[in-house]
Amino acid sequence: MPSTRTWFITGASRGLGRAFTEAALSAGERVVAASRDVAPLGDLAEKYPDDLLRLSLDVADRRAVFETVERAVAFGGRGLDVVVNNAGGLLYGMVEEATEEQIRDHLDVNFFGAVWVAQAVLPHLRARGTGRLLQITSMGTGGGMASVGFYGAGKAALDSVSEALAMEVEQFGVKVTVVQMGGYSTGLFTAGTTATAPDPAYDELRARLAEMWGEDAGPDPSTAAPALMELAGLPDPPRRLILGDRSFDLVQEMDRARAEQYRAWETLSRLAPG
Repeated sequence: MPSTRTWFITGASRGLGRAFTEAALSAGERVVAASRDVAPLGDLAEKYPDDLLRLSLDVADRRAVFETVERAVAFGGRGLDVVVNNAGGLLYGMVEEATEEQIRDHLDVNFFGAVWVAQAVLPHLRARGTGRLLQITSMGTGGGMASVGFYGAGKAALDSVSEALAMEVEQFGVKVTVVQMGGYSTGLFTAGTTATAPDPAYDELRARLAEMWGEDAGPDPSTAAPALMELAGLPDPPRRLILGDRSFDLVQEMDRARAEQYRAWETLSRLAPG
């Protein structure tokens, strides 16, 4: 890896994307920061006028993604080194409540948008024989959770595709890591949320979920940046990484619970050949 790398970060104007952008710039790297609204990055543009390029982008627009990536590749004159596929939002509501338009719009960003970015950057990374693609998913991709089922579905789909992608492009020197993020105070449940029209039939469940989750929004996104910076510099990075101290323990608990359920019903499973 060169001493000064060029990053391409989507969803860069707030939350984790903003934190990763700041961390890379403060480390002396160049960053192409893409977001629907790049105005919130104005302070960083003033502080790093030569090292930050802000590009407006809706990742759901495949043609715009490819055009934006071409501009990003030209920044600095030597191509991209690290791509952080981070753009996303939240569709909050029960499965029954969500409209077709809400579901499709959500997956257009959280799944298809990430795929378009990967497809756009990979020819450049492959041609150079190097590069990192960090696919930002979620610690919850191992199972669904009431009221955020479509968020989990989009991230789980990206998780699975990214595992396949890692196998496909490793031969070209391109390293892909699925970064399963824990819960951080990113504004996802406010500015990044689309909510369904609530059905009163689910009021009791909503109340239980609100009590279970509590008021803790999680740590500041900046606390995740050092680990991601270290990951981006590893010569042999993992294909999958849980990012978050508490989240690591929670994922282990969920995996153990799932394994116990499989064992409890092993006899029924083995009744069928195959």
